[in-house]
Amino acid sequence: MAWAVLLAGLTWMSVRDDPPTVREQRSLDQAGPVVDRAVGELAHAAGVAGLLELGPARIASGCRVTPFEDGARLRREVGVLAATGDEQAVLAGIAERLPATWRAGVGPGLDGPELRADAGEFVAVEGRPTVDGRVRLVVDTGCRPVGAGYTPAPATAAGPETAALSAALGALDRPADAAPELVTAPCPGGGLARTAWSANGPGPAASPAALAPLAGNAPLLDQPPVYAYRSGAVTVLAEISPDATRLAATVGCPG
Repeated sequence: MAWAVLLAGLTWMSVRDDPPTVREQRSLDQAGPVVDRAVGELAHAAGVAGLLELGPARIASGCRVTPFEDGARLRREVGVLAATGDEQAVLAGIAERLPATWRAGVGPGLDGPELRADAGEFVAVEGRPTVDGRVRLVVDTGCRPVGAGYTPAPATAAGPETAALSAALGALDRPADAAPELVTAPCPGGGLARTAWSANGPGPAASPAALAPLAGNAPLLDQPPVYAYRSGAVTVLAEISPDATRLAATVGCPG
Protein backbone atom coordinates (compact mmCIF):
# COMPACT_ATOMS: atom_id res chain seq x y z
CA MET A 1 0.00 0.00 0.00
CA ALA A 2 2.83 2.39 0.92
CA TRP A 3 4.54 1.68 -2.40
CA ALA A 4 1.28 2.43 -4.29
CA VAL A 5 0.92 5.76 -2.50
CA LEU A 6 4.58 6.62 -3.17
CA LEU A 7 4.26 5.70 -6.86
CA ALA A 8 1.10 7.82 -7.25
CA GLY A 9 2.87 10.75 -5.58
CA LEU A 10 5.93 10.47 -7.82
CA THR A 11 3.72 10.30 -10.93
CA TRP A 12 1.87 13.45 -9.88
CA MET A 13 5.08 15.35 -9.14
CA SER A 14 6.60 14.27 -12.45
CA VAL A 15 3.61 15.50 -14.46
CA ARG A 16 3.35 18.68 -12.37
CA ASP A 17 7.02 19.65 -12.40
CA ASP A 18 7.96 18.54 -15.91
CA PRO A 19 5.32 20.00 -18.23
CA PRO A 20 5.70 19.20 -21.92
CA THR A 21 7.97 21.58 -23.77
CA VAL A 22 6.83 22.88 -27.16
CA ARG A 23 10.06 24.31 -28.50
CA GLU A 24 11.11 23.08 -31.94
CA GLN A 25 8.47 20.44 -32.50
CA ARG A 26 5.08 19.96 -34.09
CA SER A 27 3.23 22.93 -35.56
CA LEU A 28 -0.31 23.98 -34.70
CA ASP A 29 -1.90 22.18 -37.66
CA GLN A 30 -0.17 18.95 -36.61
CA ALA A 31 -1.16 19.37 -32.96
CA GLY A 32 -4.82 20.20 -33.69
CA PRO A 33 -6.00 16.59 -34.16
CA VAL A 34 -4.19 15.61 -30.94
CA VAL A 35 -6.10 18.33 -29.08
CA ASP A 36 -9.43 17.23 -30.55
CA ARG A 37 -8.80 13.58 -29.63
CA ALA A 38 -7.79 14.65 -26.13
CA VAL A 39 -11.08 16.53 -25.72
CA GLY A 40 -12.90 13.36 -26.78
CA GLU A 41 -10.97 11.29 -24.23
CA LEU A 42 -11.87 13.78 -21.50
CA ALA A 43 -15.52 13.76 -22.54
CA HIS A 44 -15.54 9.96 -22.34
CA ALA A 45 -13.74 9.94 -18.99
CA ALA A 46 -16.24 12.45 -17.57
CA GLY A 47 -19.12 10.13 -18.42
CA VAL A 48 -22.54 10.97 -19.79
CA ALA A 49 -23.80 12.04 -16.37
CA GLY A 50 -20.85 14.33 -15.65
CA LEU A 51 -20.14 16.04 -18.97
CA LEU A 52 -21.57 19.57 -19.18
CA GLU A 53 -20.04 21.06 -22.32
CA LEU A 54 -17.28 21.01 -24.91
CA GLY A 55 -15.63 24.36 -25.48
CA PRO A 56 -14.76 25.65 -28.95
CA ALA A 57 -11.17 26.02 -30.04
CA ARG A 58 -9.42 29.20 -28.90
CA ILE A 59 -6.29 30.31 -30.70
CA ALA A 60 -4.03 32.99 -29.25
CA SER A 61 -1.34 34.38 -31.52
CA GLY A 62 1.59 36.62 -30.72
CA CYS A 63 3.71 34.32 -28.56
CA ARG A 64 7.33 33.54 -29.39
CA VAL A 65 8.53 30.03 -30.16
CA THR A 66 12.10 31.35 -30.34
CA PRO A 67 13.47 34.91 -30.21
CA PHE A 68 13.21 34.89 -34.00
CA GLU A 69 9.93 33.04 -34.63
CA ASP A 70 6.34 33.98 -33.82
CA GLY A 71 3.90 31.29 -32.79
CA ALA A 72 0.40 30.61 -31.52
CA ARG A 73 -1.26 28.35 -28.97
CA LEU A 74 -4.46 26.33 -29.19
CA ARG A 75 -6.69 25.66 -26.19
CA ARG A 76 -9.93 23.75 -25.77
CA GLU A 77 -11.96 23.26 -22.60
CA VAL A 78 -14.32 20.64 -21.22
CA GLY A 79 -16.80 21.48 -18.46
CA VAL A 80 -17.70 18.74 -15.97
CA LEU A 81 -20.23 18.58 -13.16
CA ALA A 82 -18.68 18.49 -9.67
CA ALA A 83 -20.71 19.25 -6.58
CA THR A 84 -19.00 21.45 -4.01
CA GLY A 85 -16.79 19.24 -1.89
CA ASP A 86 -16.62 16.48 -4.53
CA GLU A 87 -14.08 18.14 -6.83
CA GLN A 88 -11.16 15.95 -5.74
CA ALA A 89 -13.13 12.74 -6.25
CA VAL A 90 -14.43 13.86 -9.65
CA LEU A 91 -10.95 14.77 -10.89
CA ALA A 92 -9.50 11.53 -9.52
CA GLY A 93 -12.21 9.50 -11.27
CA ILE A 94 -11.47 11.23 -14.57
CA ALA A 95 -7.73 10.65 -14.16
CA GLU A 96 -8.30 6.92 -13.56
CA ARG A 97 -10.32 6.59 -16.77
CA LEU A 98 -7.81 8.38 -19.01
CA PRO A 99 -5.27 6.39 -21.07
CA ALA A 100 -2.36 5.10 -18.98
CA THR A 101 0.07 6.77 -21.39
CA TRP A 102 -1.22 10.17 -20.25
CA ARG A 103 0.28 9.64 -16.76
CA ALA A 104 -2.70 11.52 -15.32
CA GLY A 105 -2.58 12.44 -11.66
CA VAL A 106 -4.42 14.62 -9.17
CA GLY A 107 -2.67 16.56 -6.45
CA PRO A 108 -2.90 19.75 -4.42
CA GLY A 109 -2.88 23.08 -6.24
CA LEU A 110 -2.90 26.70 -5.16
CA ASP A 111 -6.70 26.88 -5.12
CA GLY A 112 -7.70 23.27 -4.61
CA PRO A 113 -7.11 19.92 -6.30
CA GLU A 114 -5.54 19.88 -9.76
CA LEU A 115 -5.46 17.26 -12.48
CA ARG A 116 -2.42 17.19 -14.73
CA ALA A 117 -1.70 14.90 -17.67
CA ASP A 118 0.28 14.64 -20.89
CA ALA A 119 -1.90 13.84 -23.92
CA GLY A 120 1.15 13.24 -26.11
CA GLU A 121 2.85 15.31 -28.80
CA PHE A 122 3.62 17.99 -26.18
CA VAL A 123 -0.07 18.66 -25.49
CA ALA A 124 -0.78 19.32 -21.81
CA VAL A 125 -4.02 18.73 -19.91
CA GLU A 126 -4.99 20.47 -16.67
CA GLY A 127 -8.16 20.44 -14.58
CA ARG A 128 -9.32 22.64 -11.70
CA PRO A 129 -12.55 23.47 -9.84
CA THR A 130 -14.39 26.64 -10.83
CA VAL A 131 -16.11 26.98 -7.41
CA ASP A 132 -19.64 26.90 -8.88
CA GLY A 133 -20.37 23.20 -9.02
CA ARG A 134 -18.06 22.51 -11.92
CA VAL A 135 -14.50 21.63 -12.84
CA ARG A 136 -12.84 22.92 -15.98
CA LEU A 137 -10.47 20.70 -17.97
CA VAL A 138 -8.12 22.50 -20.36
CA VAL A 139 -6.18 21.01 -23.28
CA ASP A 140 -3.31 23.30 -24.28
CA THR A 141 -0.66 23.07 -27.00
CA GLY A 142 1.53 25.80 -25.57
CA CYS A 143 3.23 28.20 -27.96
CA ARG A 144 4.35 26.51 -31.17
CA PRO A 145 4.88 27.24 -34.89
CA VAL A 146 1.64 27.98 -36.72
CA GLY A 147 2.34 25.90 -39.80
CA ALA A 148 -0.83 25.65 -41.89
CA GLY A 149 -2.91 26.65 -38.86
CA TYR A 150 -5.64 24.80 -37.00
CA THR A 151 -8.78 23.79 -38.87
CA PRO A 152 -11.56 22.31 -36.72
CA ALA A 153 -13.29 19.19 -37.95
CA PRO A 154 -16.41 20.13 -39.91
CA ALA A 155 -19.58 19.95 -37.83
CA THR A 156 -22.12 17.36 -38.86
CA ALA A 157 -25.88 17.83 -39.12
CA ALA A 158 -27.83 18.97 -36.08
CA GLY A 159 -28.81 16.36 -33.51
CA PRO A 160 -30.87 16.27 -30.30
CA GLU A 161 -28.59 18.87 -28.72
CA THR A 162 -29.92 21.51 -31.12
CA ALA A 163 -33.55 20.78 -30.25
CA ALA A 164 -32.75 20.92 -26.52
CA LEU A 165 -30.96 24.24 -27.01
CA SER A 166 -33.95 25.71 -28.87
CA ALA A 167 -36.32 24.56 -26.11
CA ALA A 168 -34.16 26.24 -23.46
CA LEU A 169 -33.97 29.48 -25.43
CA GLY A 170 -37.74 29.44 -25.82
CA ALA A 171 -38.29 28.90 -22.09
CA LEU A 172 -36.06 31.90 -21.38
CA ASP A 173 -37.85 34.01 -24.01
CA ARG A 174 -34.67 34.41 -25.99
CA PRO A 175 -34.48 34.21 -29.79
CA ALA A 176 -33.51 30.82 -31.17
CA ASP A 177 -30.36 30.68 -33.28
CA ALA A 178 -30.99 29.81 -36.90
CA ALA A 179 -27.71 27.89 -36.88
CA PRO A 180 -26.17 27.60 -33.39
CA GLU A 181 -22.45 27.00 -33.13
CA LEU A 182 -21.71 23.29 -32.99
CA VAL A 183 -18.45 21.94 -31.61
CA THR A 184 -17.48 18.28 -31.61
CA ALA A 185 -14.77 15.89 -30.47
CA PRO A 186 -14.12 12.29 -31.54
CA CYS A 187 -14.99 9.69 -28.91
CA PRO A 188 -12.38 6.98 -28.24
CA GLY A 189 -14.79 4.20 -29.20
CA GLY A 190 -16.19 5.97 -32.26
CA GLY A 191 -18.85 8.59 -32.74
CA LEU A 192 -18.75 12.20 -31.62
CA ALA A 193 -19.39 14.16 -28.46
CA ARG A 194 -21.25 17.32 -29.46
CA THR A 195 -22.14 20.69 -27.97
CA ALA A 196 -24.47 23.25 -29.51
CA TRP A 197 -24.14 26.61 -27.82
CA SER A 198 -25.61 30.07 -27.99
CA ALA A 199 -24.59 33.38 -26.44
CA ASN A 200 -27.07 36.26 -26.41
CA GLY A 201 -26.54 39.81 -25.20
CA PRO A 202 -28.89 41.78 -22.95
CA GLY A 203 -32.56 40.90 -23.36
CA PRO A 204 -35.73 40.21 -21.42
CA ALA A 205 -35.22 39.52 -17.73
CA ALA A 206 -34.76 35.77 -17.31
CA SER A 207 -34.37 33.41 -14.39
CA PRO A 208 -33.13 29.82 -14.18
CA ALA A 209 -36.55 29.07 -12.68
CA ALA A 210 -37.96 29.30 -16.21
CA LEU A 211 -35.98 26.16 -17.05
CA ALA A 212 -37.35 24.13 -14.12
CA PRO A 213 -40.21 22.58 -16.15
CA LEU A 214 -37.70 21.36 -18.75
CA ALA A 215 -35.62 19.90 -15.92
CA GLY A 216 -38.60 18.13 -14.40
CA ASN A 217 -37.82 20.16 -11.29
CA ALA A 218 -34.75 17.96 -10.81
CA PRO A 219 -31.73 20.02 -11.93
CA LEU A 220 -28.21 18.65 -11.95
CA LEU A 221 -26.88 22.02 -10.83
CA ASP A 222 -28.70 25.01 -9.38
CA GLN A 223 -26.20 27.62 -8.26
CA PRO A 224 -27.41 30.93 -9.74
CA PRO A 225 -26.49 32.22 -12.20
CA VAL A 226 -25.55 28.65 -13.27
CA TYR A 227 -28.21 26.00 -13.92
CA ALA A 228 -27.93 22.58 -15.55
CA TYR A 229 -30.32 19.74 -16.24
CA ARG A 230 -30.83 16.61 -18.33
CA SER A 231 -33.27 16.39 -21.21
CA GLY A 232 -33.22 12.84 -22.52
CA ALA A 233 -29.69 12.20 -23.79
CA VAL A 234 -28.78 15.89 -23.67
CA THR A 235 -27.27 17.93 -20.83
CA VAL A 236 -28.22 21.62 -20.92
CA LEU A 237 -26.08 24.22 -19.14
CA ALA A 238 -27.27 27.81 -18.66
CA GLU A 239 -25.37 30.84 -17.37
CA ILE A 240 -27.79 33.73 -16.98
CA SER A 241 -26.94 37.32 -16.05
CA PRO A 242 -28.42 40.75 -16.83
CA ASP A 243 -25.72 41.29 -19.43
CA ALA A 244 -25.79 37.96 -21.26
CA THR A 245 -27.39 34.56 -21.50
CA ARG A 246 -25.15 31.66 -22.43
CA LEU A 247 -26.52 28.20 -23.15
CA ALA A 248 -24.83 24.94 -24.06
CA ALA A 249 -26.53 21.65 -24.94
CA THR A 250 -24.30 18.58 -25.00
CA VAL A 251 -24.43 14.93 -26.00
CA GLY A 252 -21.52 12.93 -24.59
CA CYS A 253 -19.67 9.82 -25.71
CA PRO A 254 -21.53 6.50 -25.71
CA GLY A 255 -20.63 3.77 -23.27
